Amino acid sequence: MSHPSPSSSFNLLFEIALQNYEKQTGMKLVDHPLAKQLEICNSVDCITAILQEKAQPFRELRGDDGKLTKSLQSTVHVLYTVSTSTALGEGIGLV
Repeated sequence: MSHPSPSSSFNLLFEIALQNYEKQTGMKLVDHPLAKQLEICNSVDCITAILQEKAQPFRELRGDDGKLTKSLQSTVHVLYTVSTSTALGEGIGLV
């Protein structure tokens, strides 16, 4: 009895999530305007700037103590680093 590898299990779950998103929204995630904007980014700063712009209404509503911006920057930095790593890039692709 063979078990799927963690990588193939993750890929399957990710594909299911993409299909569910499309069913619920009527749009493929890759076609979302935000995805199109992020697709042309080639740096952490570019990605962070776009996400900060999108988060502005939330910051205005809830107040801005800097935590949201700091969290966005940290998260983007980690994901960007992992997605561009040559050692991991082939295994997981672009995050």
